[in-house]
Amino acid sequence: MAMDKTLLTGSTTMLILKLLDGTNMYGYQMIEELRRKSNNVFELKAGTLYPLLHTLEQKNMLTSYEETADNARVRKYYSITKNGRKHLKEKKEEWKAYAAAVDDVLGGASFATA
Repeated sequence: MAMDKTLLTGSTTMLILKLLDGTNMYGYQMIEELRRKSNNVFELKAGTLYPLLHTLEQKNMLTSYEETADNARVRKYYSITKNGRKHLKEKKEEWKAYAAAVDDVLGGASFATA
């Protein structure tokens, strides 16, 4: 079953912040990790990710730095800030309440078998 991409739109910021809550990453690494952790459900495009990272940096939720990789390629890594962690915590709470409400309307655990 194909996933409705509009469902991802509102949660992209939360998912990116969550990825960075564990470790610093560069853009392509985030795209791959999100794909892997979601079993290929979330296929984020670079054209979506990089403007979002820029916005999160402007809002002081992320910082970035450049580092040279083994192949002498310079990569821009992103790191979550204290402000980003606070925002992530708030968004996770909102998501839990939203998911619980949707689950209630759909009939709880029984909707999975309906």
